[in-house]
Amino acid sequence: MILRFPASAALLVLACTAAGAADYPTKPIRWISPWPPGGANDVFSRDIGRKLSDAFGQPVIVDNRPGAAGTIGSDVAAKAPADGYTLVMGSSPTHAIAPSLYPQLPYDPVRDFTAVTLVGTVPNVLVVHPALAAKSVKELIALAKASPGQLNFASAGNGTSQHLSGELFKTLAGVEMVHVPYKGTAPAMVDLIAGQVQLAFDNVTTIVPYIQAGKLRALAVTPAKRSAILPDVPTVAESGLPGYEASVWFGVFARAGTPPAVVNRLHTEILKALNTPDLRARMVAMGTDISGMGPAEFQSFVRKEVPKWADVVRKANVKIN
Repeated sequence: MILRFPASAALLVLACTAAGAADYPTKPIRWISPWPPGGANDVFSRDIGRKLSDAFGQPVIVDNRPGAAGTIGSDVAAKAPADGYTLVMGSSPTHAIAPSLYPQLPYDPVRDFTAVTLVGTVPNVLVVHPALAAKSVKELIALAKASPGQLNFASAGNGTSQHLSGELFKTLAGVEMVHVPYKGTAPAMVDLIAGQVQLAFDNVTTIVPYIQAGKLRALAVTPAKRSAILPDVPTVAESGLPGYEASVWFGVFARAGTPPAVVNRLHTEILKALNTPDLRARMVAMGTDISGMGPAEFQSFVRKEVPKWADVVRKANVKIN
């Protein structure tokens, strides 16, 4: 049986939806950061969240939901109502790398989300404990080859950009190092500084203070070009591993089906926040290449990122233990 509704009923639904979008937000917004406090994802979430709270006149409550390389918190957002009141700060680990690493991933990063905006890209930095007898990438490779499996590298968890940066390094350098996953950047840095592990590939956003304090030694940055925040630190590629390139991006997502007017309002206000002098200066000082890419372009970007990282995972033969 086919049910037919008068055109006036359809127009009424559209009018109500438009009105709801125009009034958005009328209550607090839940912003999920799928990582522990202290890391780049958490810092960006809280900084942007404060700006949105001021703009909307409604609280933006950051909810840290760490675990499984950010996929636990991302899954919470994927199952939230499609009304714009639950957002997630996704990243390359949660929305590009995870599909290749988790056969039973409970969400589809493209189908189950609406992209709002790409916040920015952050390079990783290869750092070592000061006691390690390696002051360059070439010396690190020589040390690793002399003692196969004796060097440990920390990461913020299995499947993170830090993890894959290390695995790609191992593959291109032809060395054996042991991956030690942690539940976030903060605990990984505690053990690295204490000398429990010897090296890490971590976000420049959180690693720079430790480098400046002399607690860690920077050997190289992971993107194709040098970081403005560490201009004297060479890239891994120019240090002896041509073709090496890895970094992490961060972006805001809502549940698939969120009204376009709400998505556009969110993008507009987040873009304003990213362009405020204080927040922009803070993010640039943390080594961020700020984007602000719009919803349609960001959605297309994510679609291309999934197969790109799948190729990296396959070539590096990365397995989740």
